[in-house]
Amino acid sequence: MKKKISQEDWKNRAAEVLPAAGFGNFDPSIVIREGKGSRVWDEDGKEYIDYLIGSGPMILGHGHPEVIEAVEEQLGKGMTFFANNAAGIELAEVLTEAVPCIENVRYLSTGGEADMYAIRLARAFTGRNKVLKFEGGYHGMSGEALMSLAPTTLVNYPQAVPDSAGIPESVRDDMLIAPFNDTEFVSSLIDEYADEIACVIVEPLQRIVPPEPGFLEMLRAVTEKTGIVLIFDEVVTGFRLAYGGAQEAYGVVPDLCTLGKIIGGGFPLAAIGGKKEIMDHFDMSIVGKPGFTFQVGTLSGNPIASVAGLKTLEILRRPGAYDKIRQYGEDLMSSCSKHLSGNGIDHQIVGDPVLFDTVFCSTPVKNYRDTLKGDAATAKAFNNSLRQSGILKSESKLYASLALTEQDLAETDAALEKAARACQSA
Repeated sequence: MKKKISQEDWKNRAAEVLPAAGFGNFDPSIVIREGKGSRVWDEDGKEYIDYLIGSGPMILGHGHPEVIEAVEEQLGKGMTFFANNAAGIELAEVLTEAVPCIENVRYLSTGGEADMYAIRLARAFTGRNKVLKFEGGYHGMSGEALMSLAPTTLVNYPQAVPDSAGIPESVRDDMLIAPFNDTEFVSSLIDEYADEIACVIVEPLQRIVPPEPGFLEMLRAVTEKTGIVLIFDEVVTGFRLAYGGAQEAYGVVPDLCTLGKIIGGGFPLAAIGGKKEIMDHFDMSIVGKPGFTFQVGTLSGNPIASVAGLKTLEILRRPGAYDKIRQYGEDLMSSCSKHLSGNGIDHQIVGDPVLFDTVFCSTPVKNYRDTLKGDAATAKAFNNSLRQSGILKSESKLYASLALTEQDLAETDAALEKAARACQSA
């Protein structure tokens, strides 16, 4: 019999071979052993209701039998080819039919890659260099993306603040930073730099902060007027807010979008999609060498991820899928607010039912700087209590999934009640 290794032993082993003892993602103090449906278990056997869901991909829950069946069938035919395959082509057709802005698709392995190439593509198309992004917006790990993602030093807009060592100063020179949801400021900034801006990249739902009425519409109008490429980063929101993503939910269609997480069904897969005239810059035979945007990836469009994505999207198309997941989220939001209000805790429930969290402040949250008004000690007490009660979530986000059950919601309600009481002593 194989000797059981404790979670503490795994943590010690990780500390020997991994910087900061982790993968750079979630809290390295927890080592996940397995997941099934709405639940995961750590290496000591502790069970959690999973609201992390792999940081978003597992919208159907873990080990969905139909997805497993599709993957197992493909495994016998081959895992990757570095060549076109039927499943990847079929998935591209599905993406084109589902997402309003998409006329052509190009695959990658991660959402961060997709965002990086989308920016490069916009520069190739426009011949301009500057990029406008929003403070607090997450677009992967490129130099451009790691400008003013989570700045602790708040400077005047549109100055950019690097979030990592190792980024050349020259990257900052081509970045413009603006506050999310500030229509007047953003419109004025774009007017000022219109001839220099290649693209505006934005999460239509920025982390958990929804767009205010008219904000995305303003972005669409001013970028269209000035010939700037509007990029929606839908790595998180794609096939989550609605089947057609945030574009469908909010009724605003960008020039390009990036997708990830859900479209790979739990396997590494991402995509850029958008107008053909922009996507043509991936085709040298159309744009010639000066306009050609070079891009390859060993696992891009691999058939394992493609069949998992196809089956996931098929399940999401079934009647009632989105009504169900939104109802779960609404129940969770209501439960959270009920218990916090009942214990006299100042809070704002911020986001969409499928993706939200609690900010412990008394004023509305409209942008990144508003999130900093949240009481950190209260948030820590709240999240620690939830973890102790067997609720797995990130420190700043909670994802609903289709795998949730009435028992999960009842247990979560009890955990939220306990966490609200814990906030009183924070």
